[in-house]
Amino acid sequence: MPNRMIRLVTTSIVAFAASAATLAQQFDYPKARKVDQVDTYHSIAVADPYRWMEDDNAADTAAWVEAENKLTFGYLEKIPFRKPLTDRVVALNNYEKVTAPSRKGPYVFFRRNEGLQKQSVLYVQKGMQGAPEVLIDPNTWSEDGTTRLTIFVPSRDAKYAVYGVSKSGSDWEEFKIMELATRKTLTDSLEWVKVSSVGWQGDGFYYSRYPAPDKGKEKAAINEGHQVYFHKVGTPQSQDALTYEDKANAQRFHILETTEDERFAILTISERGKGKDGNAVFVRDLSKGEKSFTPVLPEIGDDTFNVLDNIGDKLLIETNHKAPNERVILVDPKEPAEANWKTILPEKPEPLQGAGTAGGKLFATYLKDVSTKAYVYSVDGKLENEVQLPGPGVASGFGGNHDDSVVFYTFNSLNTPPTIFQYEIATTNTSVFRRPKVPGYDPTQFETKQVFYSSKDGTRVPLFLVHKKGLKLDGSNPTLLFAYGGFNIVQAPTFSASRLALLEQGFVFANANIRGGGEYGEKWHHAGMKLNKQNVFDDFIAAAEWLIANKYTSTPRLAIQGGSNGGLLIGAVLNQRPELFGVAIPQVGVMDMLRFQKFTIGWNWIADYGSSDNAEEFKALRAYSPLHNIRRDGKYPATLITTADHDDRVVPAHSFKYAATLQELARTDKPVLIRIETVSGHGSSNLMKQLETTADIYAFIMQNMGLTPVKIGTNE
Repeated sequence: MPNRMIRLVTTSIVAFAASAATLAQQFDYPKARKVDQVDTYHSIAVADPYRWMEDDNAADTAAWVEAENKLTFGYLEKIPFRKPLTDRVVALNNYEKVTAPSRKGPYVFFRRNEGLQKQSVLYVQKGMQGAPEVLIDPNTWSEDGTTRLTIFVPSRDAKYAVYGVSKSGSDWEEFKIMELATRKTLTDSLEWVKVSSVGWQGDGFYYSRYPAPDKGKEKAAINEGHQVYFHKVGTPQSQDALTYEDKANAQRFHILETTEDERFAILTISERGKGKDGNAVFVRDLSKGEKSFTPVLPEIGDDTFNVLDNIGDKLLIETNHKAPNERVILVDPKEPAEANWKTILPEKPEPLQGAGTAGGKLFATYLKDVSTKAYVYSVDGKLENEVQLPGPGVASGFGGNHDDSVVFYTFNSLNTPPTIFQYEIATTNTSVFRRPKVPGYDPTQFETKQVFYSSKDGTRVPLFLVHKKGLKLDGSNPTLLFAYGGFNIVQAPTFSASRLALLEQGFVFANANIRGGGEYGEKWHHAGMKLNKQNVFDDFIAAAEWLIANKYTSTPRLAIQGGSNGGLLIGAVLNQRPELFGVAIPQVGVMDMLRFQKFTIGWNWIADYGSSDNAEEFKALRAYSPLHNIRRDGKYPATLITTADHDDRVVPAHSFKYAATLQELARTDKPVLIRIETVSGHGSSNLMKQLETTADIYAFIMQNMGLTPVKIGTNE
């Protein structure tokens, strides 16, 4: 069918505001009972009337969820363009998606989605020229397509491979083993796996897990007592050998990997539950049959140490120790004192995005104003050449085996779909390996740019923009502002096929690289964590103000969105500046900043947020906690909260309590709704759930901006 562009008919803001008020006044929010729960923090009493919602298995909670979903989906179903907009989002995503290939022994592996498969399929082929064959198809594992393939790690000799299975979006995994020559899945089944790598050694491997809960109490599985085991292929899990545990420190993570040559077992230990942002490193020399671990970097502090590879009997390590932008060092496990470290890649003014070895070379990527620069070095740190990337954007990959002659990387930008490139190590030539074909997408119709704005304290913050060419700066453009701002994570300006459904209708998409992330190294991260968290919110508010001041948009046409830590961001700025935004989408947010550490793996975030157990940190947390700062007199914008019933990372109770409180206290004539996905987790459990959620968010935004698409086309 020919492409029919979507045309927007925009009603007047005044007229639409009146209709929105009429609609909102008709809402009869589900009644949520309140209890007399009061907690005392450092002599300060804090009420928690919806404490009962923390039990998401309770009948009262289930009834409230059902009532909220009935209200929300009833609202969404009345949006006249919801169905065609959903169809448009689906159509835009109906293209082949393939990951970069990886090799082990004679086999090459990659994942592929034909277009709209609920789960991507793992393929295998003999060499780069072999015919691809299906190796694992997770779509056959469940009728609803919500069982996912997580990790896939072949053994050094490519005889076996470990693969992970996750159900309903859970972070819990079950490890299984496949014999690659026969494609047969063995009877081995390893349960209660979480936060684990796979470290092969001969005919077995190391992995991490938690103790199994008592029968009948599986839903109450604890996230304490992380253990490392060795599993020998072909044996039951009950015979696995306990390799490492620390009963005195129940909230530590213990992750064990082996080097490519299987000479060293590398044990990494972290303790984020005590507010420590770094890790320790211990090692075993397997070639010498060592049974105990030797401390290489024995103290857990705020410095990170990531072992990249071994160069003979020494370890190549990426670290931010005395280098906020990170560097690469060489450490002898026998003489690990800092005085003996050798710097291979010194710290640069730009943060080190990542480093790794392949084909006898050391590859390193750096971020220059949130765009990747890629370089090739000898393993002793001599610069050999720069990898020429297509332009400003983000590249990842560059990993491989010691004997690889080619490495692959994926390049991505706001207007460039993820494109796979191959780099020939011997010739230094780069070429396109696979370029996706997004239906109906013409990049020449859009333009992107990066601007910089000043935050409240004068800090210079990057902001990426993408929109149709010929945009008029008259303050009327619908705009979606997105950010994350935490955990040293870079909110990269990347492509989204779904987002085209907004861009082709005249939207501006704005990606703010606020403090708390890793865009400018550890200093940028620390400037937005713990007692400095308010900087994150100030940066985001300043981005919104910049967009309005520069006439990209205006308050009624400004939507804001963020997920997880970004959901916390949206909840916090809504309380601080509710009149600044037109629509808000807080997704799977950390909303109760006084109790987050009490749920599942939440204690892991203390290193970034601090804890209410600390008096000074409690004061800071209470000052911005989304749940505890909702204004009775706040003119809140239209708000759609999203979460999922199987989210065992940021448990849905965060969003439940926040939604109930916002519906109770917020004096607003705009809809305040919560969309609770079923059989899904912190991220959507399959592609179609993801697309349906995205389309509902877009429909909610457009409806509450007064935008009416009279025609929504499809491409086939």
